[in-house]
Amino acid sequence: MAFDLLAADGRSLLDEPFAQRRARLETLFADVAPPLHLSRTTRDAALARRWFTEFEGAGLDGVVAKPRAAAYQPGKRVMRKVKHHRTADVVPVGYRVHKSGTGVGSLLVGLYDADGTLRGVGGASAFSTARRLELLHELEPLVERDAAGEPVRGEGERSRFSAAKDVGFVRLRPERVLEVRYDQLEGGRFRHAVQFERWRPDRDPASCRYDQLESPRPTTSTTRSAEPDRDYSADLRARLGCTRGGSPGIFGYSGG
Repeated sequence: MAFDLLAADGRSLLDEPFAQRRARLETLFADVAPPLHLSRTTRDAALARRWFTEFEGAGLDGVVAKPRAAAYQPGKRVMRKVKHHRTADVVPVGYRVHKSGTGVGSLLVGLYDADGTLRGVGGASAFSTARRLELLHELEPLVERDAAGEPVRGEGERSRFSAAKDVGFVRLRPERVLEVRYDQLEGGRFRHAVQFERWRPDRDPASCRYDQLESPRPTTSTTRSAEPDRDYSADLRARLGCTRGGSPGIFGYSGG
């Protein structure tokens, strides 16, 4: 999926405004066939809002807005990602010490499924130095300890991104609730790290279940009919790319 053009015919286009780079890209892609695609763009804010709402069900995070007159700036983010944000009440199940060796680096959270099993769904991180130390103090009463009084450690799941990392964590008793801000759920877990909002002393941990979460679905206006049990995700994904046309604009799809 192509969305910008940084060089053409041996000449750098980094200093050209985005509108001109995009026009060159569309010319270049005029006769390109799948599996290569040109991302769709628009200058119509109302249409961008419609994309933002309707295409979430296809697994897209939101839309990207770019200034048409801006040159490409390597290493800088001049675009703006507009993503969906929701809140959920979750149960802290463990924490990892910050890489500096001081304070909480990430807080692991979970939700109860329909069978009453507490399942890990992701983590909150990016705490300030002061907040890392505050969390260590706040979580101390919840730390599971063995017969010798030492913290009980757990082992997190490994992935291709964490194969060489220490995935161990300090276990916490599931006795508190916190509210987090998230963008998307994918495969039963939060797609990205969540943001810690506040403690929820008014909530019972057992009430923090999956069924509180929103499950975005494509609206019927994006489909030809509302056929029961039909999965429209493939239809929507097919509509996201266009191999020709597409006017230079400021809004485009965001998939990550």
